[in-house]
Amino acid sequence: MEKSCTLLIHFDKGTPAIANEIKEALEGNDVPAKIDAMKKAIMLLLNGETLPQLFITIVRYVLPSEDHTVQKLLLLYLEIIEKTDTKGRVLPEMILICQNLRNNLQHPNEYIRGVTLRFLCRLNETEIIEPLIPSVLQNLEHRHPFIRRNAILAVMSIYKLPQGEQLLVDAPDMIEKVLSTEQDPSAKRNAFLMLFSCAQDRAINYLLTHVDRVSEWGELLQMVVLELIRKVCRTNRGEKGKYIKIIISLLNAPSTAVIYECAGTLVSLSSAPTAIRAAANTYCQLLLSQSDNNVKLIVLDRLNELKSSHRDIMVDLIMDVLRALSSPNLDIRRKTLDIVLELITPRNINEVVLMLKKEVVKTQSGELEKNGEYRQMLIQAIHSCAIKFPEVASTVVHLLMDFLGDSNVASAIDVVVFVREIIETNPKLRVSIITRLLDTFYQIRAARVCSCALWIIGEYCLSLSEVESGIATIKQCLGELPFYSVSEEGEVTDASKKTPQANSITVSSRRPAILADGTYATQSAASETAFSPSTIVQGSLASGNLRSLLLTGDFFLGAVVACTLTKLVLRLEEVQPSKVEVNKATTQALLIIVSMLQLGQSPVLPHPIDNDSNDRIILCIRLLCNTGDDIRKTWLQSCRQSFVKMLSEKQLQETEELKAKAQVSHAQPDDLIDFYHLKSRKGMSQLELEDEVQDDLKRATGEFVKDADDANKLNRILQLTGFSDPVYAEAYVTVHHYDIVLDVTVINRTKETLQNLCLELATMGDLKLVERPQNYTLAPESSKQIKANIKVSSTETGVIFGNIVYETSNVLERTVVVLNDIHIDIMDYISPAVCTDAAFRTMWAEFEWENKVAVNTVIQDEKEFLDHIIKSTNMKCLTPLSALDGECGFLAANLYAKSVFGEDALVNVSVEKQSDGKLSGYIRIRSKTQGIALSLGDKITLKQKGGS
Repeated sequence: MEKSCTLLIHFDKGTPAIANEIKEALEGNDVPAKIDAMKKAIMLLLNGETLPQLFITIVRYVLPSEDHTVQKLLLLYLEIIEKTDTKGRVLPEMILICQNLRNNLQHPNEYIRGVTLRFLCRLNETEIIEPLIPSVLQNLEHRHPFIRRNAILAVMSIYKLPQGEQLLVDAPDMIEKVLSTEQDPSAKRNAFLMLFSCAQDRAINYLLTHVDRVSEWGELLQMVVLELIRKVCRTNRGEKGKYIKIIISLLNAPSTAVIYECAGTLVSLSSAPTAIRAAANTYCQLLLSQSDNNVKLIVLDRLNELKSSHRDIMVDLIMDVLRALSSPNLDIRRKTLDIVLELITPRNINEVVLMLKKEVVKTQSGELEKNGEYRQMLIQAIHSCAIKFPEVASTVVHLLMDFLGDSNVASAIDVVVFVREIIETNPKLRVSIITRLLDTFYQIRAARVCSCALWIIGEYCLSLSEVESGIATIKQCLGELPFYSVSEEGEVTDASKKTPQANSITVSSRRPAILADGTYATQSAASETAFSPSTIVQGSLASGNLRSLLLTGDFFLGAVVACTLTKLVLRLEEVQPSKVEVNKATTQALLIIVSMLQLGQSPVLPHPIDNDSNDRIILCIRLLCNTGDDIRKTWLQSCRQSFVKMLSEKQLQETEELKAKAQVSHAQPDDLIDFYHLKSRKGMSQLELEDEVQDDLKRATGEFVKDADDANKLNRILQLTGFSDPVYAEAYVTVHHYDIVLDVTVINRTKETLQNLCLELATMGDLKLVERPQNYTLAPESSKQIKANIKVSSTETGVIFGNIVYETSNVLERTVVVLNDIHIDIMDYISPAVCTDAAFRTMWAEFEWENKVAVNTVIQDEKEFLDHIIKSTNMKCLTPLSALDGECGFLAANLYAKSVFGEDALVNVSVEKQSDGKLSGYIRIRSKTQGIALSLGDKITLKQKGGS
């Protein structure tokens, strides 16, 4: 049988002490050696040794010691030794201890008395405690508070023992008297705690008679009062009103711990707007007054919970929450922005955006190393504000455009994507954005930002002056042509600098990039300088930004430049009446495009132009040489239409998500409704009335009733033994985050009693059993419910296996029934989640575990196969449906899910239809941990066949 343990000490298994050495040290007169020996003895006992020979030595040589440390260790020793025999009777030698304890309780030294009273709190043997009771009660009136507070705890634990009420009949009376006269805050708290746990009515009575003084009590006592209020209100909801008043009065307490608990208690007990507002104000106050980051994060979590249940109240406090941005910690800032973005309304949007703008300006003073990351968060926040409320876009877009040349590429990309969306959704801002973009274009240094900015220039320069300045800006940023020249000796030199300078060229270090469909492409990551004879290419940062990027070999950008120039020339044809000017612009554009092609095929750069970019640039040349109406329509209108369609789909998806969130369960039509106007209002304060009304509303809208899904429960029952086995067992498995609870029903099918029946379980994978199995006795044809808890530490498939062992009266050996294995499915841990395309690609590049599963299925339709995979892996498809439309015999999609442990699971499905109608391809799974990648792979391999 397992014993309860009241003491835990770390034990170093190095060289265990030997009992004889301990004995010798205890018999000596050296106090430090005695202390050391006692510590060793306690360690060995805690580790499972028995050491019976030490007891008498300790009684003879340690009991009489006057040293306080020795006495404290003696009490710890007595706490952990066996005090009863196998039948549960107290050992006779314990009488020796009793006298010593009584002497300690009357000892002149306060410390000895106090620790002995503390020790009595952990004693369960009534025979030892009974003779000590008079001494314990005397200590209730001792002059020293340390002794009084421990005496009260001792009385409480004695009273809680099985025969405690006979031992101390009038304990609640005595403690109540103590409570009325006690001045020491700790002793007072202990006395109230004793009444709270042993005589709740007296505690309530005391609280209600001293209700005006509660706010003057000490912090410890106020915490117990809150605990009492929570307990009382849970069992008796009708009396909430008067207690809520007490909580509201405690909100002004000087202790932050008390006001935090008050706020939590208010939210859990009441939905009255006044109460919720008070709690939310308290949280905001704590958020600003506490310097500890962990406290701030916890408070933000509480505010987040309030936001989902009482959004209308939280909206008024949005500016208070925003003040948390003053903390330099990024996690706090991120959480704050997440909360605020869901509380924005037309009334507060201007204030919020103004505050965010100020924060963006602050990030320009580069004192903190995380400024770039913080700026990116702010830009994303402003972006979502401007999408929800287009009227604020005009106030922020110009400020943000200053950051197009930001050294933090991620935040520059966010800005340019924001500008692209705003210019389409806010036609009024088009002219000012284009003018500003053309003015600041030369500052942009990142290739991806340039590409997006060029697309905006190509699409949204509409008037003659805009088109002309667009072409001029691109020419200026490309610098003089050609990009290089070949001298007569066949040496390659730069056209703009005829005299050979330092022989340096810029080489790109290449790494594969992941495109949106999961395929790989090569991109130039960084520029570094290499030396080679006879080639000079001017690629310094002082020259135009487009030129520098082209000379590092970024031909994807070259193709974008070519397309933009083509669009601008096509548009110039429409707005420029003079044919001569149009022809002039066309030839200049052709010259630039041809120069880029030449550069791509020249030996100057370490790698030639890639085929995709080459084809795209040649297409632009063909187009400029002969333009037709159909082609013009495709280039000047279809691109924009695709973009508009993408934006509307994004918006549609967001509104659908909001709708799904807003769906709440409502009550049945025949449920009881309370009409609160008919309620008697006698003696009720405004707050109590509000609270009652809110409770009735909750009842009416079905918030209190969460019906158990019984049909679903039956699906999760697993049969563990056969019907013909002498013991039948079945389990109901509940997976709850970090715990798996097995509810096992065991039925004795025989006509005889089964003794010492034990359910033995073992686990494989990252599963751990929490408690040791217990033995049960099962009467003939009776059943027993056995619960087993299993802890889970990571997301992977685990197996629980075991057996049932029992004895019967007529058979000597034990009988074993082997149980069916229980497989814990990874699907119980992962749930569909959403992340941005950029975040998906970043994770895909970072995660080191990949599992590649070849497609092997009887399903012949790509979309049907994708739906089947999504359903069987419980993941969310990030690729929008529009991208999966149409029939091309090929499909690539990204899926994403998150586990309850916060791990990410990424899946890329790439499928192609073969000529014989079958599907082939690969499903690639990536994750940070090996467990998810392997378990998901196994799951997909198992389920992908389909059909059956």
